[in-house]
Amino acid sequence: MQRHMNLAAVSNARQLCPDRPSWPAIFAKGFALLASEFPELRRGYCKFPYPHLFEWPATVANVAIEREIHGERAVLPFRIKNPAALPVAEMTRLIRVAATAPIDEVKDFRRALRLTGLPHLVRRVVWWFVLHVGRQRANYFGTFGVTAYPALGAESLHPLSPLTVTLTYGLVGDEGGVDVRLVYDHRVLDGGTVARAFVRFEQILNTSIRDEILESKSPRSLSMRGTVDGVPDPNAFRASE
Repeated sequence: MQRHMNLAAVSNARQLCPDRPSWPAIFAKGFALLASEFPELRRGYCKFPYPHLFEWPATVANVAIEREIHGERAVLPFRIKNPAALPVAEMTRLIRVAATAPIDEVKDFRRALRLTGLPHLVRRVVWWFVLHVGRQRANYFGTFGVTAYPALGAESLHPLSPLTVTLTYGLVGDEGGVDVRLVYDHRVLDGGTVARAFVRFEQILNTSIRDEILESKSPRSLSMRGTVDGVPDPNAFRASE
């Protein structure tokens, strides 16, 4: 499902910061706050020990980060536990560290590479188990995904994910307009719930997240308001599906 949002309020607040918070951190924090109001967004369809819906008490964001491994680009998962309780500035720091630190120094990356090195049949059994045991899914994959390509000037229309919901968005224009999409598991959510949640999501980003950014950062010169928000941050990263 897609909604065109006007995020001028949070975009302007972000541009006033000397160290601009990353959009993945902003969207992940906003979605975590949204999920605290909509428990449906904290549920997952699990098959072990029998088919059922499992509801997590708190969200775990899975941010897709592109890194280079042995000369080739690869997408690795980076989890942020309970993002609703973390400041946007801290989430931005964590994401930037994951995007620049040596691969073997990031716990989630080390574990992902170990899993991919297992024999095919063993790997499939492990994946099935951690995906269909509710607590383990959050521990290994998180409860929702965030992936986007705005730094490259492109948009992902339908990213595939084993998670109940995956959030993606396009380039945030200089007037604050952006297309935001949520790919969701219809066994867990229906379209009406997602549509209503989208309305509230836009409100959260333009109020709670905007206020947090303004309170935690010192404003820049007002002349910075003319900056085009879509220009990639040198500290930013490219998220991928």
